[in-house]
Amino acid sequence: MVLSTIRPPQSTGSGVFPALVLVQGNEQKNIVLNRTPFSVGRKVDKDLVIADPRVSRDHAMIVLEPEGFFLVDQGSKHGTFINGERIQRQKLERNDRLEFGARDSTYAIFNPARDTSNTAREFLSQISGIQISQEATDLEKLTLFLEAARKLNTAGVLDEILMTMLEVTLRLTRAERGYVFLKEDDGTLRLAAGRNSKGEPLLDDKTISHSALEESLRSNSEFLLTDTGSSMDLAARQSIVAYDLRTVICIPLRKRQVQATRDQTPMPAASATEVTGVLYVDSRFASREFSGVGHDILRAIATEAASLIENARLVQAEEEARRYQQELTIAATIQQRLMQVKIPEVPFAKVRGRNLSCKEIGGDFYDAVNTKEGLAVVLADVSGKGVSAALLASTLQGMIYSHLSSGMPLLEVVAAVNRFFADKLVGEKYATVLLARLRKDGELEYVNCGHVQPLLICAGEVMRPPHGNVPVGLLPDATFESATCQMKSGDRFILVTDGVTEAENPKGDFFEDSRLEATAAKSPTLEGIFSAVTEFCAGNPLNDDCTVVELEYTNSGSSHA
Repeated sequence: MVLSTIRPPQSTGSGVFPALVLVQGNEQKNIVLNRTPFSVGRKVDKDLVIADPRVSRDHAMIVLEPEGFFLVDQGSKHGTFINGERIQRQKLERNDRLEFGARDSTYAIFNPARDTSNTAREFLSQISGIQISQEATDLEKLTLFLEAARKLNTAGVLDEILMTMLEVTLRLTRAERGYVFLKEDDGTLRLAAGRNSKGEPLLDDKTISHSALEESLRSNSEFLLTDTGSSMDLAARQSIVAYDLRTVICIPLRKRQVQATRDQTPMPAASATEVTGVLYVDSRFASREFSGVGHDILRAIATEAASLIENARLVQAEEEARRYQQELTIAATIQQRLMQVKIPEVPFAKVRGRNLSCKEIGGDFYDAVNTKEGLAVVLADVSGKGVSAALLASTLQGMIYSHLSSGMPLLEVVAAVNRFFADKLVGEKYATVLLARLRKDGELEYVNCGHVQPLLICAGEVMRPPHGNVPVGLLPDATFESATCQMKSGDRFILVTDGVTEAENPKGDFFEDSRLEATAAKSPTLEGIFSAVTEFCAGNPLNDDCTVVELEYTNSGSSHA
C-alpha cells in the first residue's frame, strides 16, 4: 500500500487559493495551495509527502510566478508528468493531471472545476464586471451582489463568494489589497482569501497590520484608519509604520444569534452577534472613497458574507456527515464479513446464534470453534457503542478465535484477553465475556466474566447458574474461575447480551430476566426470543446491541468419544 502524508495546512477550507485534489485509489484529499513554493517528494519535510520508492526525496515543486502556477521537476529519477507527458517545467492549467514517478497509484488534479450552476456563474460574472461609474450607484451594486450571493449558498462556490466579495470591496474602497480571515474553533484567524487590486491572489499576510486585525476581532467592531499621516497614535502599530500603510480597514464578519425564547430580554448589539471572521483591506495611500455611504455598504456586504459563510459551512458539514455515513456503511459491511460465524457441525451438539445491532456497527460478537477438547462458543459485549466498540470487538474476536482454535484452556484465554486490555487500553475499555466448551460426554465448562447470567434449560425447567467473575479489562491483576455442569440430551445453554434484557418498550419498562426466562422455556428457537423482544418493544428503537447464542447438547455420537 502506498501512503501519503500532507503537512499542515491540509484543510479543504474555502478561499481563492488554487487546490490540488490528491487521488489514491478510492480516496481523495483536498490540498489548498496557500504557500509557494509548494514542495513534493518522499522526504518527510515536504508539503506533500508521497511514500513511494519511485518518488524522489526532492521530486518537484509548484511555484507561483506572474504568469501563474508552474510545476517544476527537481531532477527526479522517474519523472514528473502533466496529463501523461513528462515535463521539466510547465505552466499549470485547471484540471491538469499531475503524476510524480508513481504513475499507477497516486495522482493529483490541479484546481479542478467546481460544480457551480450556470445561473450562479452568470451572477458571478456580472459582479466581477462591476465598475465604479455614474451609471451604477453603490446601492445598485450592493443589490446585485446580495442577489447573486443568496443564490450561492453552497460550499462548492464559497471560493467564488469570497473572491467576489474582495473584488467588490476593493473597487468600492479603491484599496490596494484585501483579505478575508475566518475564525477557527480555537479562536484563531485563518487566512481564507487574499486579492490585490490587479486581481492577483495574495498568499502571504506578513505585511498587514495584525494588531488592527486582532483589535477588530477582539472588540467585535470596525477598525478604520483612513489617513495614518494625520494619526498621532501609531507607536504600537509597527506594521503600519514599517510598510507605510495609509489606509487600514477591518470589518468583522458577524453572524446574528437567534434568541432562545420569545420572552427573553433583547441582547445588546455586541453580544447579539458572533464574529466568524474579519474583512481586511489596506493601501499605501489615504482613501478618499470611504465615505459614509461606502462604509454602510461595506458593512452590509460583510454581514451578508458572514451569513453565506455560515450557510456554506453547514452545507459542508452535511456533506461530511453524508460521507461519514457512507464510511460507516462500508465499515459495517467489512465488520459483518469479518465477524461472519461459520457454525461447525458436530454429531453431539448444535449451535445457533443471531446478532441485531442498534447502530451500523456494534460491539457485540459471538463465535463457535470445534477443537479436540470439545465445541467452544464465546459471546462478548465491548463497553460503549459505535466505531470504537466495533473496532475492539473485531480485534477481540480474532484473538479469542485463535486461542480457542489452538486448544488453549478457557481460563488462559480469559487471562490473555485481560492482559491485552491492561497493556493496551489501560482502563479505557472493558468487555463482558462468556466462554463455554462442551465435551462429547456432555460436560460443560464455562467462564462468565461480568456477563448476563446464562440460561440452562433442562426438561423445560430454566436455571440461572450463579457463577461469575469481573469483566475483562477492569482489573489488571484479576483472577478468574470457571464452573462446570453436566448436560443431558436436549438440554440447552443460552447466552444473551444485556441488550436483550434491557430492551425498552415505549413506557420505559425493561424486557428483564423474567420475560427472557419465560420465553426461553416455551420457545425452542432463537426466533422466538427475538420475536418476543420485538413485540415487547412495540416499535421503540433498541438502545443496545442484542445477541443470543444457543448451545444444545444432542448426545448423538457420544458413544464414539
